[in-house]
Amino acid sequence: MNSYPNCSANHTRIWSHHLVLALGIPQLTMNIASVIFNCTVIVTRMVTKDLHKPISILFCNLAFSDLFTSFSGFWISVLFITNPDVTIFGSKDTLAPYALHTTSILSTIYNLVSIGIERYLAVAESMRTRLRVSRNHSIAAVLINWILAFFFGCLPLMGWNCLHAEKNISVLYSPFCVNYLIFMIIPHIMVAFIIPLFTYLGIIIILRKRKLRMKACGQATGTYKSAEIQVARTSIFIWLLGLISYAPFVAGVMFDATNHQCHTDLYPGIYIFRNCTAMLITTNCLGNPVIYTLKAKPPAAVLKALKCPSLSRARACAIEHT
Repeated sequence: MNSYPNCSANHTRIWSHHLVLALGIPQLTMNIASVIFNCTVIVTRMVTKDLHKPISILFCNLAFSDLFTSFSGFWISVLFITNPDVTIFGSKDTLAPYALHTTSILSTIYNLVSIGIERYLAVAESMRTRLRVSRNHSIAAVLINWILAFFFGCLPLMGWNCLHAEKNISVLYSPFCVNYLIFMIIPHIMVAFIIPLFTYLGIIIILRKRKLRMKACGQATGTYKSAEIQVARTSIFIWLLGLISYAPFVAGVMFDATNHQCHTDLYPGIYIFRNCTAMLITTNCLGNPVIYTLKAKPPAAVLKALKCPSLSRARACAIEHT
């Protein structure tokens, strides 16, 4: 538990004006760019009337999650520029934007997991039709994702905060409590990285098995090889983007949990690091439209090709060889 009995409660101005601008302006710029990117995705999906597809609903909802993350990040950036010390010592003014930011990030994580699961079921569907994902399934997943995100993200607004207690208070994200941050990070990091790992590996394994069956039947396997390479490449991009975006933030929270120094003793180094982690999270919001939306058509075409009549013949041939 963190406690700072020897720290002064005199919240004087400690931020350098030039340092605030050097950190705040890039944050604002990235958040504005992310808002534009994700608004473009949402408008494009709605104009093209593509929301009848389950995956399109999840893509659009991911854009909404990233949009809210960017809006809340913009709100925090404005607070930082106008009153930077409030982001060190914490106040009621930072509680709401931090809670909204947390809610949006959680929704993004849940949506990424949902997309991974839907992609796995879409590939497995041609062999096991009972696994087919419908539009209603995607809508239900979206609703559940937001309910969970709002519940966990708004816990500080419902009382789990350290506004009136210095013990266990976070020095990086005041007035959040350290135990709340730990409670949120450990399970969600496991969800964000482990489940997509298994779903994308599962897709690659399914495609490889089908490629071997097609090869055994003497048919062309170029489509499967292309799909396998594309899924592997996309999976690597997703993992790298997630690692770059969230690993520094996790490291900061781990430091927060073990730190026993006062706020002023950590200035400016650790707070510069904190602001940089915020920009990296915004990088995730910028990267998601590129990875998931701009590259959405090729995987869809591949999946459509995988359901062609030749697959049925390959399946029958594979049964004969079994």
